[in-house]
Amino acid sequence: MFFIQKCLFILLLVSLINLASSSTGDRSPYYQNCVSTCLKQNCQNNVQLYRKGMEEKFTDHFIDLLRLRKFDVETFENMISWNCKDECKYKCMHRTCEAFIARKWNLPQFHGKWPFVRFLGVQEPASVAFSLLNLFVHYKGLMQFRASVRHDSPFFILWHVFSIICMNAWVWSTIFHTRDFPTTELFDYVFAYSMVLASFWAMVIRIIYEKSRGMSIIVTLLCVLFFLNHFAYLSYNTNFDYSYNMKVNIITGAIGGIGWIIWCLSQIRKRTYVWKMLLFVILALASIVLEVYDFPPILWTFDSHSLWHLSSAPITILFYKFITDDCIELRREAISEEKMKLL
Repeated sequence: MFFIQKCLFILLLVSLINLASSSTGDRSPYYQNCVSTCLKQNCQNNVQLYRKGMEEKFTDHFIDLLRLRKFDVETFENMISWNCKDECKYKCMHRTCEAFIARKWNLPQFHGKWPFVRFLGVQEPASVAFSLLNLFVHYKGLMQFRASVRHDSPFFILWHVFSIICMNAWVWSTIFHTRDFPTTELFDYVFAYSMVLASFWAMVIRIIYEKSRGMSIIVTLLCVLFFLNHFAYLSYNTNFDYSYNMKVNIITGAIGGIGWIIWCLSQIRKRTYVWKMLLFVILALASIVLEVYDFPPILWTFDSHSLWHLSSAPITILFYKFITDDCIELRREAISEEKMKLL
């Protein structure tokens, strides 16, 4: 599921966090000399022009696009703040890669990331495209859910809230992979956790369905308060606390994942459609292989992480089929119980 994928990915990421600040590529003398020379030749000599460019507002570039006065790659890149120093690092990164390849050395990483060929200023085009694909699948799934399930069905509102949380997370995943800044990184991690926590919340509410409405309200409030505290803690820390974020994701995701599996196994005879949720969980776990066996980007675009995003899109269809079947079945059971009471 989303929560299992996200929490395991964060575990893998944090385990390499000490390596992320520097990698073989950016530690190489070739790269460092290239960047130093580029900065001296291009950025310092053109400091006035550089400062002027940095003072331009995002809205100015956006207006240019709307008016079609400057519809080109440079305008897109200005919109997402590619400055002189970034240009030097980008060009030197690929020159360093060429030098490594010429010597038949393994392709290096730079600052914990593989080298990509950017498109319209987008740092990781494939991850952006596949994040948008996930966003579309969730939107399409929600629309089909609305078309198939009556508004008075149990959990109709709950699954709407869950879908919106997921779509918001994929929006920030798209933004983060477009341009990696501290702010976009924070929002990507925080809202990725919102999916983990939302799945845990939905699991608990589904299990205690009709047993205690008061408990459902308490669980919801506790989850909301915990998320706000989580967001505040990560936001106000000077340095992003990867360790804390990892632990929270792992614990929440593990409890949520185990809870869903146990519930599905306990219900599979009574509700045969829960196999869709079980298969969803199994496929989600299997897709983690793409994160474990990391490899350089194919065609400088498709790395294992982007393919992991790609794999999560089609299996999400199973999830929406499950919640649709579940809501329809719960409504049918509710109607049957009301009829029995009238007899």
